[in-house]
Amino acid sequence: MARYTGPVCRLCRRSGDKLMLKGDRCPSPKCPLEKRSTPPGGRQPQRRRGGVSDRGIQLREKQKVRFSYGVLERQFRRFFAEAKRGPSTTGENLLVLLERRLDNVVYRLGFADSRAQARQLVRHGHILVNGRKTDIPSFLVRSGDVVKWRETSTKTEYYKRIAEEVDEGFVPAWLGLDKESMTGRVLNLPGRDDIDALFNEKAVIEYYSR
Repeated sequence: MARYTGPVCRLCRRSGDKLMLKGDRCPSPKCPLEKRSTPPGGRQPQRRRGGVSDRGIQLREKQKVRFSYGVLERQFRRFFAEAKRGPSTTGENLLVLLERRLDNVVYRLGFADSRAQARQLVRHGHILVNGRKTDIPSFLVRSGDVVKWRETSTKTEYYKRIAEEVDEGFVPAWLGLDKESMTGRVLNLPGRDDIDALFNEKAVIEYYSR
């Protein structure tokens, strides 16, 4: 399955929730979901008696997680398989693995307005992990890893804008940010309480358990 390249606001309307795919625009009144919350596709489809089926709810929750982190279906299945082998619950393991992705860490540190933008920064080689260029968005960070900008990238206008706007107060507790040097550090691996996204991971597990 190819990566979705259409209007991301349609994904939010389809899921019925804000997935924060457009950065600062999502919590603002400009968000299309504030004006039109019905699913895309023209007229509102007729609902079957009894509402959405359990399978439909599970699918919707799975898609919400997948769209939020920008992960393809095949990648998502691999994360799920790895999560099943983890020591904690499968749902918590899955979200922790997704949070550890390098593109998500770049987004959480405030180096990008959205995960899609963070993924682009990583792919273009602007980000270093422990002093090495890492251009794989799905790279999983470990406790103690240092994430910073490549020296040549600090001369761009984008970097100068981000350096002024980045706010240490919005960085999650499992990450640390030195605003002066624009360097992030993985203090420890995240737990479920560190992930502020309102996902029903139990429904995701039930979807793949059939």
